[in-house]
Amino acid sequence: MYLFVFFDLPVLTKTERRDAGKFRRFLLNDGYDMMQLSVYTRVCRGQDAADKHLARIKKNLPPKGSVRALQVTERQFARMKLLVGTTNRQEQTGTDQLVLL
Repeated sequence: MYLFVFFDLPVLTKTERRDAGKFRRFLLNDGYDMMQLSVYTRVCRGQDAADKHLARIKKNLPPKGSVRALQVTERQFARMKLLVGTTNRQEQTGTDQLVLL
């Protein structure tokens, strides 16, 4: 199972920039890979792990902005089409292989 986190955070003031950076660092430290600028993804071993990481996200939410999460299965993730650009490290290994980070 994959957990996607999408966010749109304000960065007009120094405090907002600090909050956005703190949230982004939290995602990276919690094992998420940046798929696009404000799209992060993480592999979860089932619903219990996804629920655990959703709870961790809720504890680290910034005070302002929009943050969304989406769970997709391995099969749904594998059907994603790359229309323009290059694949990231996680996509290059394939969904059938275990990725050790």
